[in-house]
Amino acid sequence: MTGQARVRRWGSDLVDALTYPTTSVPRIVGGVVVAVLTYVLLILSTFPGMSMQMLGAGLKWFDDTLVLLTENVLATNGWFGLALILSYAVLTGVAVVNAAAQVSLTGVSGLSDLTGVLPGLVASGCASCGAGLLGFLGFAGALAAMPFHGDLLRVGGILLLVGFLARAGDPRTCRIDA
Repeated sequence: MTGQARVRRWGSDLVDALTYPTTSVPRIVGGVVVAVLTYVLLILSTFPGMSMQMLGAGLKWFDDTLVLLTENVLATNGWFGLALILSYAVLTGVAVVNAAAQVSLTGVSGLSDLTGVLPGLVASGCASCGAGLLGFLGFAGALAAMPFHGDLLRVGGILLLVGFLARAGDPRTCRIDA
């Protein structure tokens, strides 16, 4: 297979993977729920101290906390940083729906393809949540020392997720490379 044919096939598989969650209402709902939960988790973990204080005072502060922390991400990382977090959340929703379909179709033995999603989830998740998760791991200053507020790490995590999706393609199809 030539390089141009591989790129074309990779692009086709990526489109198939990205469109698979839109093929039924339960998949759409599942993908949206995972994307929203991912976004909420990432935004709340950008400033874990504030999140715990506000939510500790009651769930009535949940919406205020979410809005304030979204504005904080926008103020510190700009539209590009917020777009990266949104992209990560949407891609996570797509990846989880595709991974669930792949497991249900191929069983647990098909998990070798699913391991490709883990580095993307960890790398991009750590960068998106900021010092919250890194602080728990003992690397509180690591994100602050990164150029572009960790946006390069976010882009790397997103690329890993895109690579997983392109490699996996539509989970309903099985292909054997010659």
